[in-house]
Amino acid sequence: MSHHLFLLSPSDTPLYNLTHYSSKPAQPTSTSPLASNLPSWSTSAFAGTLTALSGATSATQAHHVQGGTVRIGGGQDRHVIQMIANASLDVIEEVVRKESIMYLKSVDKFNEWTVSAFVTPGNMKFVLLHEARNDDGIKTFFNEVWELYVKTMLNPFHTAHTPIRSPVFDARVRASAKKYL
Repeated sequence: MSHHLFLLSPSDTPLYNLTHYSSKPAQPTSTSPLASNLPSWSTSAFAGTLTALSGATSATQAHHVQGGTVRIGGGQDRHVIQMIANASLDVIEEVVRKESIMYLKSVDKFNEWTVSAFVTPGNMKFVLLHEARNDDGIKTFFNEVWELYVKTMLNPFHTAHTPIRSPVFDARVRASAKKYL
């Protein structure tokens, strides 16, 4: 089971992203791969161009987790995941206008992916794509990531709203994901 985290600035600029593979057994699903749910014109003619422009490889990667192997397309599936996260931003902003809560639970769904969000008082958006429900774990994960983000912003050597490249931040976010997701 995989989780995809995106940290976005108030202007929706990506600052950090993480793909985490949970060792918890995935629930069996009968759905097809992400790219097969798109129209054929979107994955055939333009997929090679998008892959070349992004610098991604078109080879399929395999990640071994307990209970089987998860296959991830190097170009197409990654683009679909980014598309889902970007498409959910409008829904997130709509929910934020109506409610004044930070943890937005499940705000959107696309095939097997559910989008959960966390919006800070400074309008930073934490977007998580996941396949299984785990509201308590996701809420705790978001709170820890927010705490880590605040600590990173307090670093005098980091400029606000710039990509986060700290190996310490990355290691702690990965540890939190392993613990709660």
